[in-house]
This record gives sequence, structure tokens and C-alpha cells, in this order.
Amino acid sequence: MIADQGIPIISHAIQLAIAPVFLLTGIAGLLGVMANRLARVIDRARQLEQIWPTLHEEDRKAAREELDNLERRRHLVSWSINFCTSAALIVCLVIVTLFLEEFFSRNFRWLAGLLFVSAMIALIGGLFSFLREVHLATRVVRIDAARLRDPRR
Repeated sequence: MIADQGIPIISHAIQLAIAPVFLLTGIAGLLGVMANRLARVIDRARQLEQIWPTLHEEDRKAAREELDNLERRRHLVSWSINFCTSAALIVCLVIVTLFLEEFFSRNFRWLAGLLFVSAMIALIGGLFSFLREVHLATRVVRIDAARLRDPRR
């Protein structure tokens, strides 16, 4: 490869890789949100484990239910993180494929397309799992507004 010819090839490869890089940025943001939700679930489970010895039997029943819900949420967030991380890794492979196509003057568009579709399927799986977790979290939360308004309670 002559030096003068290499610069346009690299420049074109970088132009092709820009869109997938923006997708990676978006997935990274989602992963941050999901990791925070996982941390909150784990923190709440640890809190319940710490106060467990001080709970009365009726409170333990409620704590068991909450722990069961937290475990389901933990499982869903974990799947969501796994799917989105897989999507990010596949997007990285798309970028590598685009560079290889430019450098070796080969037609790898079919591979880049296949990888991109795979990344979207993984991202859909991650978002679906995340949506389920958010739904579960909002469905099981109990806010006793009346008790909070009444200062005698």
C-alpha cells in the first residue's frame, strides 16, 4: 500500500465506523442505567438480610415476598446487562469488519449486515428484559401514602 493511498482508505473506514460508534455510546448509557438498577436491587436485598434477625414473623413474611421479587428483578436486570453487553461486543465486530473491508478491498458487507442485525436482536432482548424489570419493580412497590400523611402513625 502506497502511503498516499492509505490515508483515504483509513479516512473512509473511519467514516463508515462513526454510526456504530454512536450506537456503542447509546448502549454504554443503557448499561450504566442497568448497572445502577442492579446495584439498588442488591443493596435492598442486603439491607433486608441485615435486619432479618430483628423482624417479627409477620414482617419476615413480607420481607420474604420482597426478597423473592428482588431476586426476580436481579435476574431480569442481569439478562438485560448480558444482552446489551453482547450487543456492544457485536457492534465492535461490525466496526472491525468495516475496517477489514476497507483495508483488504474485500466485500464483507454481508458480514457487517449480519452482525448489525445480530446486535439489534441482542439489544432488543436487553431492552425487553429491562422493560420487564421496570414493570416488575413498579408493580410490587408498596407506598403507604395514608400512613405518611397521618402524623399519628
